[in-house]
Amino acid sequence: MPYLACRRLALTFKHRRFFVVLRALFLLIWVLPAFGFLIAADGNEKFQPEDKFRQLEEILPTPNMYRNAAGAPGHAYWQQRADYDMKIRLDDKEQHLYGEARITYTNSSPDTLTYLWIQLDQNRFAKDSDHRLAAPAPKLSSAPRKGYQPGYDKVSSYRLRQRVAQVKHAGGTTISAVKDDNGKELPHIINKTMMRIDLPQPLAPNKSLSFHIHWDYKLLPQKLVGGRAGYEYFPKDDNYLYEVAQFFPRLAAYDDVNGWQNKQFLGNGEFALEFGDYRVAITAPADFVIASAGDLANPDEVLTAAQKDRLERAKTADRPVMVITEAEATANEKSRSKKTKTWVYEAKNVRDFAFAGSRKFIWDAWGYQQSDGSLVMSMSYYPKEGNPLWERYSTQSIVHTLEVYNRYTFVYPYPVAISVNGPVGGMEYPMICFNGPRPEEDKTYGRRTKYGLISVIIHEVGHNYFPMIVNSDERQWTWMDEGLNTFLQFLTEQEWEEKYPSRRGEARDIIPYMTSKAQVPIMTNSESILQFGNNAYAKPAAALNVLRETILGRELFDFAFREYARRWKFKRPQPADFFRTMEDASAVDLDWFWRGWFYSTDHVDLSIGPVKHFKLDKYDSDSDRPAWRELEEQEPLSVSEERNRDLPKRVDAYTDLKDFYNENDIYTVTPKNKMIDQEMLATLDEYDLTVFEDDYHYYHVTFDNIGGLVMPILLEITYADGEKEMQRIPAEIWRYNPEQTSKLFVTEREIVAMQIDPRWETADADVGNNHYPRKPVQSRFKMFKQQRRNMMQEMQKEEVTDTVGQTEKPRKGRKNRDRKGADQP
Repeated sequence: MPYLACRRLALTFKHRRFFVVLRALFLLIWVLPAFGFLIAADGNEKFQPEDKFRQLEEILPTPNMYRNAAGAPGHAYWQQRADYDMKIRLDDKEQHLYGEARITYTNSSPDTLTYLWIQLDQNRFAKDSDHRLAAPAPKLSSAPRKGYQPGYDKVSSYRLRQRVAQVKHAGGTTISAVKDDNGKELPHIINKTMMRIDLPQPLAPNKSLSFHIHWDYKLLPQKLVGGRAGYEYFPKDDNYLYEVAQFFPRLAAYDDVNGWQNKQFLGNGEFALEFGDYRVAITAPADFVIASAGDLANPDEVLTAAQKDRLERAKTADRPVMVITEAEATANEKSRSKKTKTWVYEAKNVRDFAFAGSRKFIWDAWGYQQSDGSLVMSMSYYPKEGNPLWERYSTQSIVHTLEVYNRYTFVYPYPVAISVNGPVGGMEYPMICFNGPRPEEDKTYGRRTKYGLISVIIHEVGHNYFPMIVNSDERQWTWMDEGLNTFLQFLTEQEWEEKYPSRRGEARDIIPYMTSKAQVPIMTNSESILQFGNNAYAKPAAALNVLRETILGRELFDFAFREYARRWKFKRPQPADFFRTMEDASAVDLDWFWRGWFYSTDHVDLSIGPVKHFKLDKYDSDSDRPAWRELEEQEPLSVSEERNRDLPKRVDAYTDLKDFYNENDIYTVTPKNKMIDQEMLATLDEYDLTVFEDDYHYYHVTFDNIGGLVMPILLEITYADGEKEMQRIPAEIWRYNPEQTSKLFVTEREIVAMQIDPRWETADADVGNNHYPRKPVQSRFKMFKQQRRNMMQEMQKEEVTDTVGQTEKPRKGRKNRDRKGADQP
């Protein structure tokens, strides 16, 4: 507990209470770090606190010609390229996909390659995949036996249905041909989610080769099996909606850090891919609408005149224009064309490709004019089940995302940005994303559904910037795209409306995770993360928000973050490149910040310890010694003194026992006191004497670092006159001892209160110990009463009769639940 001790500081030969003590403190401060130890009583123990400010150079890779010490691409930076020309056929009767691809691979590396690695992501769903075999059992929770009620184990319905569906719906890619441009078979071997193609001739640096792959696979019901793609079946109108991704054999990344990034796809660590140009011809039933990444190359063959006219008007409209109305989409649901159409899309300089298709799509579009004059067609595709939410919020959310992200990074470089409603809850691809929230069947929706939709669209459209353009390795480091994108999502949400209910971004919201036990550092491989969402999304977002608002300030942070995005646009950064760029562009050593937030599981919990209040003796005994007497008189009487006060005293009965010392206490001024004053003053030079010019208050405050994570001390000081002052003490105050430090405050006014982090900027886990003097933490609680069950009474209750005369048992559960859970206030 902190306390305040009012004391006098004296400068004397005998005690040297001020300057001598300060000199000793300064000596300790400078000597201890140099020698790194204190001799304990036994002469053998050493004081070795963890160095929270140790530089990261011993951890980060050595800069080289490919990645320099400033965090930028080096003068010899290179990356590979893969171009695709594909023909895809979507079989709506069998829910099957067939594909042919001509792939051109360019080796820009200084290495000669003898084989290529190809990703077969659909093999994740094979019965013998590592994803399935290595998956732990769903988490069980126990409901213990209570009295006469039996105990039982519980499991999530979502997790259980996934396991059952995986038994019924096995997937996987069938490779029917791998050939060179001359039709000659290329030797290859499939290792689960990776396929190696052995080259007949080594591929030298700066050379290209083309080859062909034919494949097919069965599309899976996403609601049952899960995953990042799949189909949704609508039994009321007997239609399917397909969201198709990871559908083709994709070149694995080859880079200067890892060589081939050919880690098996286990489900969490997403993708590492090369940029290239795509031409994709998608053949589907003639009554299907296909939404896809890229520009539509054959609009005259697949769109009606009315649809083309509406798209043209949308380019200059002041709000979204309906290209296919709800009435038109509803009518199209009844169609069952036996013909096909081929939609041809072309996408330039993208790292991946995805599309969606259905008879059910409503389609709206809105042209967004960017600051550089380029036009982005922002478009949404959704079934009628998505309205009224989707027609109101989807395309608006796309444009809002582009507006905000462009300011913090770079101008969006692609011609379209698309949001599709289907079975996938939220997933991103270049120029297109899949988003799940919908209203209830009666067209009402909860608060959580509304803001969930806006947020997921912001998040998934935002992924165009990270990692679709700033092309980080998701298989290795999830936080580099999810964390940075969640941070920008938070900034974008806050510009949507006042008090937007953001789930992630604020420092205070990450405290429960940072104080939990089941966690690992952010710098953990994607497949080994515990509490995936908190670790890879929420904590990095909160850390960057703290860095922006509290450590660097907005001006420095925004410049450095924009510089990182600009440097690594259409390139592949590593964590060290991000860390180094942020320091290089801000001129702030942040190694302590990266070490604490990204390399450890420490949390923030700073506390105010003892507080001592001093007044300085001026070596004027006539004023100093009465002040000492006054301090002593302010001390409370002991219990014994209080109870003994009325007892008869001998010296009162025999007054001759009283002498000089009964008339004079220890604070009586004597000639020797004055002589000592003069002698001490004579030792002080003109600079020392300046401390006597004003009647300052001296406060010695101790701070404890309980959580382990060093942070600046944001200290609000309240003076006796009611005025408040904010002192932002840099984190470097912890550099000599990360567990405890102290600060001497010299003020003209008396301090009556202090508080660490009054605005909850730093994710401090215990605000109760942030106060001097201590204050209770305000909250509220509700009372509840344990209910007892009476089974006999329950069985005797009358059944509830419905409106058609049928009966059903009373239904349990909360009302007004939206699509993802209970409606939240």
